[in-house]
Amino acid sequence: MDKFPLVVASRDFHPGDTVHFKKWPPHCVEGTRGAEFHPELNLDKVDREVVKGTGNRDDGYSAFEATNVGLTGFLKEKGVTEVYVTGLTTEYCVKETAIDAASKGFSTYVVTDAIQGVRQNPGDEEKALEEMKQSGVKLTTSKKIQV
Repeated sequence: MDKFPLVVASRDFHPGDTVHFKKWPPHCVEGTRGAEFHPELNLDKVDREVVKGTGNRDDGYSAFEATNVGLTGFLKEKGVTEVYVTGLTTEYCVKETAIDAASKGFSTYVVTDAIQGVRQNPGDEEKALEEMKQSGVKLTTSKKIQV
């Protein structure tokens, strides 16, 4: 996080009763420990927190689906032209956030040593990375970041 002038942290914040849980086991339910950021994440470095998946019909995979802020407008207002995506999960939230960022005109990078997949099916992570590349997302590692 020290390499960046602006850090946005997104998190799922699902209601207890949501159609999302017909696809997935309950997770990140608002008001529970599961919806909290990891205790080792230094929130002092986070400039803006965005929440997603807050509605009954909202999967909220992409941080650009945040319900508490219009992320595209926020980033453009701050002069952001490049977006670096890290986090969970490669095949869903990381992929959708990265593809959305690229489609909105941001030069977009996924930091491959700072992501993790859910690995529901063999090969899903590789397919997600390929889909991101096909959408104009660049893959990099934390050691290669030159901001």
